[in-house]
Amino acid sequence: MHITRRAKKIAFFITLGACLVGLALALNVTWIVLNWREVVPLVLGITFFTLIIAGLVVYTVFLVREIHKNEQQDSFLNAVTHELKTPIASIRLYLETLQSRQLTEAKQRDFYRIMLEDTDRLLGTVEQILKAGEARQASGKKNWERVDFSEIVVETVELARLRHHFPPEVLHFTGPTDEKIYLRGNPQELRTAVFNLVENAVKYSGEKKEIEIDLLTPNIDTILLRVRDKGVGIPHPELKRIFKRFYRVASSATGRVKGTGLGLFIVRTIARRHGGDAFAESEGAGRGSTFTLRLPRVYSV
Repeated sequence: MHITRRAKKIAFFITLGACLVGLALALNVTWIVLNWREVVPLVLGITFFTLIIAGLVVYTVFLVREIHKNEQQDSFLNAVTHELKTPIASIRLYLETLQSRQLTEAKQRDFYRIMLEDTDRLLGTVEQILKAGEARQASGKKNWERVDFSEIVVETVELARLRHHFPPEVLHFTGPTDEKIYLRGNPQELRTAVFNLVENAVKYSGEKKEIEIDLLTPNIDTILLRVRDKGVGIPHPELKRIFKRFYRVASSATGRVKGTGLGLFIVRTIARRHGGDAFAESEGAGRGSTFTLRLPRVYSV
């Protein structure tokens, strides 16, 4: 089994911490044996060694967490570099071809279309990074208003269909037809959260895409947006990690990791700032997944 550099570092510091804790315990036991008849040295020794052991444990945990964060940031930088470099290289190649060769008008239109798609990909990556920064720094209820959430969901689903050229049966939406569902919040942030959930489902659905989007009101105070796919699924241990910043799930279908690891982090951050939450469910790898966005409903301005 291939052991990553991060795993080696973590194993080293955990082992070192365990050895130091063991050494401190041995010294503590020795001190107790030598001074068991002396009350004051015994109490002071036990207190002192307890503090040393606690400090070593805290230091080891902190060090392992920092190593893990640094590795996540390195992975994020590599992913962003790939997401930026690939469309730039593609655009350059098509521009050089257009400059050096005489092409038919139809072929030129095809090249322009591909380059526009590449620029959309570039813009999407940059926007995702900027929105992640905004999601972490934003506070309070700036630019909040009464928002028709059902309208936001319908618009986002239609946009995804147009963007990916999906027929209705691939991206199936079920929700209230006439009822408007209101909440208080920032419409742009809410649109971003819905968009990220839909795009995440598209990305991890594999070749045969079948996505169901349900907008529900299980009670008078709650709005639920559920996005189901039948794609690569999520291993159970990773269900709680996927909403962390920079965390990405390796796709068993493609054998590689996609994205920047920011989309779901942005979704949960926006949900919690609006008084709700976001969570995921999956029966395991290859068995699809369901993402749920929960938000509070309002009836008055």
